[in-house]
Amino acid sequence: MKRVLLSWSSGKDSAWSLHVLRQDPRLEVVGLLTTLNEAFDRVAMHAVRRELLEAQAEAAGLPLQAIPIPWPCSNEQYERIMADVCAQARQAGVEAVAFGDLFLRDIRAYREQQLRGSGLEPLFPLWNLDTRDLARDMIAGGLRAKLTCVDPKRLAPAFAGRDFDQQFLDDLPAGVDPCGENGEFHSFVYAGPVFGRALRVQIGEIVERDGFVFADVLPEEPRRARCGAQDG
Repeated sequence: MKRVLLSWSSGKDSAWSLHVLRQDPRLEVVGLLTTLNEAFDRVAMHAVRRELLEAQAEAAGLPLQAIPIPWPCSNEQYERIMADVCAQARQAGVEAVAFGDLFLRDIRAYREQQLRGSGLEPLFPLWNLDTRDLARDMIAGGLRAKLTCVDPKRLAPAFAGRDFDQQFLDDLPAGVDPCGENGEFHSFVYAGPVFGRALRVQIGEIVERDGFVFADVLPEEPRRARCGAQDG
């Protein structure tokens, strides 16, 4: 089988990519690859905390390779860091890197260019799927996610922190991609067919920063036992 690393954003598209890849008997996903903003120790744009990223990897039963990226980071720095990561992956026997891109051709072309000559094949398991059908399939398939980032120029700030569910799809304004492929929103997956268990999370503070609205996802605090309660 071909050994594959999956580019993992913590969101729904990378999670569904894992689901699709695992159904192909020719492929073996051997790990998740994520870049973290070094200054904040969070996934870039999704703003997901490292501890939740690690919880996702554990629930998926896969090792996580978290790559710290300086902030701010030039494109040259980023490409140099990722070239080293790719070289290490190839030495470890990885043969391909998969991405959850849906239809943005310039992003796909950039990824293909960066992997050219690395010995790693780029894979795009969700490429050109109809995003409305894809969003419905994700929800029907048991995927559950919270919106962690919203671009208020494209989607109302009140959508930050909401669940990615059928009601969310019904409420989306015309012109907004149901999967947020144009950058309208980003998400954090807390349950789905790729996880052995659901993650218990809650939404914390919602803030506007750098032109985006972010909803902080937190581990859900365990409920305290009622005073005087006894086992029955």
